[in-house]
Amino acid sequence: MYHRVGEPTPKGFPYRGLTVRPPDFKRQMTWLRRFGYRGLAMRDLMPYIRGERQGKVVGITFDDGYRNVFENALPILKAVGFTATNYFVARQLGGGNAWDYEKGIPHSDLMSIDEMRAWAAAGHEVGSHTLDHPFLPKLSPEVANYQVRQSKAELEQALGAPVTAFCYPYGGESPSIRAMVRAAGYASATTTARGLARHSDDIYGLPRIDVDRSTNIFVFLRKCMTRLEERRRAG
Repeated sequence: MYHRVGEPTPKGFPYRGLTVRPPDFKRQMTWLRRFGYRGLAMRDLMPYIRGERQGKVVGITFDDGYRNVFENALPILKAVGFTATNYFVARQLGGGNAWDYEKGIPHSDLMSIDEMRAWAAAGHEVGSHTLDHPFLPKLSPEVANYQVRQSKAELEQALGAPVTAFCYPYGGESPSIRAMVRAAGYASATTTARGLARHSDDIYGLPRIDVDRSTNIFVFLRKCMTRLEERRRAG
């Protein structure tokens, strides 16, 4: 689970750790490839999660659709031959992280519609992160369902292709919200719960491994390539 790939905001700003520097991202992707792993978008990963295929694979996801991912991560992914999923906030295309402003987090540009289309044309996946990035459990069921369904419809209209991957903003979900995502026609949904995905997981509540600014290469490889995270998740 990534957010931004670029230069972190200055010290003192909240959540600066969510930005991974491009050289670090390149090192992470390069070492995955050297160890024989393939980075895959969620649509490509699902047969492995369902147990239909086997192999050394790692799902790569980005939340929010930041422009610096397009500028900095896309060339690196191309160089190593990996695919990835980016979860876009449908009504902020070409805008910024408006949901962060009240927390004191500086503005960061999001991809435009054309950049989102170019992301998809490069072989990567467009997923939904709702219309406006709300915490879904605080909304009425009707409004939450609208966020889930309408974001899919608007992204598909802009993209001209199906959108089948969903990500819960802030990891906010529940059994009823998972049911909404399933009923809307998505094929998978990711959370912020920490852990490696297993065949037994609900595909509408998949965990992820967070990668941030301070994740050095040794920690990164341990998280992605060992069962340590799974043992922690199991308690």
